[in-house]
Amino acid sequence: MAKLAIVATIKVAPGRRDEYLKHLRAHAERCRANEPGTLQFDILTPHDDPDVAMLYEVYASSEAFQAHWHGESMKQMRRDSEGIDASLSGVRGDLVE
Repeated sequence: MAKLAIVATIKVAPGRRDEYLKHLRAHAERCRANEPGTLQFDILTPHDDPDVAMLYEVYASSEAFQAHWHGESMKQMRRDSEGIDASLSGVRGDLVE
């Protein structure tokens, strides 16, 4: 079974990226520590857009991603970032090793 990779882009309300990143960093730490199927969770900040964050995530399988997406850390992230207007888009694909 192929590992699942995701590249996601998060657009946040103007001037609120640093606030959002605080919650996103905590989320990433929880995922790496508590989700065995989460193999990699990296946060990137583009130089040319101060209101965007990007993610590079690798999961052991599609099922591992579903467990992540519906898991406790995602629920906590949604609670923590409530009120910070953010939109998420992404691309999923098989990791070629």
